[in-house]
Amino acid sequence: MSNAKVALVTGATQGLGLALVEGLARRLGPDGTVYLTGRDAARVAEAVAGLPETGARIRGELYDVAEPASAARLAGLLRERHGGVDIVFGNAVMRVGPDDDSAKVIDEYTEVSNFGTTRLLRAFLPLLRDGGRLLVVASSLGTLHHLAPALHGHFDGLSSLDEVDEQVASWRDAIKDGSARAGAWPMFINIPSKIAQVAAVRVLAEQRRAEDARRGILLAAVCPGMMNTPTSGLWWDVSSAALPADAAVPLLDLATGPFNPAHYGLLLRHGHPVPWSPAA
Repeated sequence: MSNAKVALVTGATQGLGLALVEGLARRLGPDGTVYLTGRDAARVAEAVAGLPETGARIRGELYDVAEPASAARLAGLLRERHGGVDIVFGNAVMRVGPDDDSAKVIDEYTEVSNFGTTRLLRAFLPLLRDGGRLLVVASSLGTLHHLAPALHGHFDGLSSLDEVDEQVASWRDAIKDGSARAGAWPMFINIPSKIAQVAAVRVLAEQRRAEDARRGILLAAVCPGMMNTPTSGLWWDVSSAALPADAAVPLLDLATGPFNPAHYGLLLRHGHPVPWSPAA
């Protein structure tokens, strides 16, 4: 990709998001601009101040993905300043631990991870310039393999982001009122949430495929793999897992490398597609 590119990373004040910002700044060069965003202004400013002053210009912006008006506000700001955007990483997620009560955290969790994702897609896909990339950071848990077959219809074959949001809201409400326990829903809320993120990407890919192929735009979900972070360490032994800077490399390759139509609309891990369903 050429210089003078504009990139945006959500959830960028720590971990993978921060590593993506630093990597993009190196790859885009001095003519580029990378927006480091987060929900807390002080943490955004601290993160920007802690990065090397080399490569692209790094600008901090407040972007609370759980606030419905925030995506449209920032999209308008980038349109005014730059006319469009070239790379968007949707990386914001609410961290939860094994001791968290799912019914108590599910409202905020879905606002950040799911409705925040669909708001990002609605706001920034129209801003993508030719050759652009929009990558939603999900997980290899975000496939139908990890959901009981009776539940596949909740996220498979959907035709709009509104339908994705409706299914997320229905699942959220079942967690809150306890009815999910009587059904087949997994109690690890990360699984349906990640599946819904991938479903949102798949829905838009079906709508945009031909036009995005013509323009060289890549829309995809990405899995960075297991990372050695404090949050992951609450759930698993991550002592041998990749550090965020290393996990960011394949994602940065997708964001700045040549357009590969075979990647379009899929969940990718280390640059390779992860099958959506057991029949795939």
